[in-house]
Amino acid sequence: MTVAAEGSPPLRMAGARRNPLLQSEAVQGFALISPTFVYALILLVLPILVVIAHSFWTQNYLTIDHTFTLENYRIALTEPIYRDLLWRSLYISLTVSLLTVALAYPIAYFISFHGGRHKSLWLFLITIPFWTSYLLRVMSWKVILGYNGVLNSGLMGLGIISEPSDALLYNSTAVIITLTHAWATFAILPIFVSLEKVDRTLVEAATDLGDGPLRSFLRVTLPLSAPGVISAALIVMIPTVGDYVTPKLVGGKDGVMIANAIQAQFGKASNWPLGAALSVTTMVIVSLMAGATVLIIRALQRLAR
Repeated sequence: MTVAAEGSPPLRMAGARRNPLLQSEAVQGFALISPTFVYALILLVLPILVVIAHSFWTQNYLTIDHTFTLENYRIALTEPIYRDLLWRSLYISLTVSLLTVALAYPIAYFISFHGGRHKSLWLFLITIPFWTSYLLRVMSWKVILGYNGVLNSGLMGLGIISEPSDALLYNSTAVIITLTHAWATFAILPIFVSLEKVDRTLVEAATDLGDGPLRSFLRVTLPLSAPGVISAALIVMIPTVGDYVTPKLVGGKDGVMIANAIQAQFGKASNWPLGAALSVTTMVIVSLMAGATVLIIRALQRLAR
């Protein structure tokens, strides 16, 4: 008993010397993020590295030649079919981003400034479309815009057209309309959060100094909510560039986007290196556009101050 009692303090001291390292904030923080880090590494970083590696190889029928080459990037950037698809995808993505922000901002503004006690209810109602499958929402627009669809029937009933028009579906316009509806909610939420952070006393001060509602909005509310607008535009722009399902269902031959070409290379064409080069090219261009957008907006904000 005496030996155990005398030996116990050193053991406690040894444990005490180990505990500070295990209980440090850095170690605990790393332990918390490590599962997420491993998950992102395995399911995001490694696949991207594999795609990048494939883009420098060559497809030889059923085998892949691992000799380094830039031929795939030459094809991706110079062949008219892929260049045109890439530009069309960027055009559709930018147009959808502008339309969603233009539609989402008034809705977010109304909820933030005039929603009162029912803000949560309004936000809940906005999320209702997400209760249905994305494919069902796309197919619903196919029914609306189709040759014998709801819109054509309504226009004929009003006497605006004498026969159904086939210009409403299977083109870039149909893709833009469908994507704008599908991604509108994603634009509303970040703008709403940004508007909620606007100090109402600043708006009141602008009004007291003689600014009308429009001038107060342009000088106070809009600049302060710019981060939410930027976030909304980027949240919509980045995924819509690579959208595959929507142009497949409502785009037709005039609404094909770069993602459809990438899928064809990985699928029927069995040319994985070219598909990888198209993917990397699109990813780099979108990243540059997103970075340039953030830098431009920040520069404008600094000038406004």
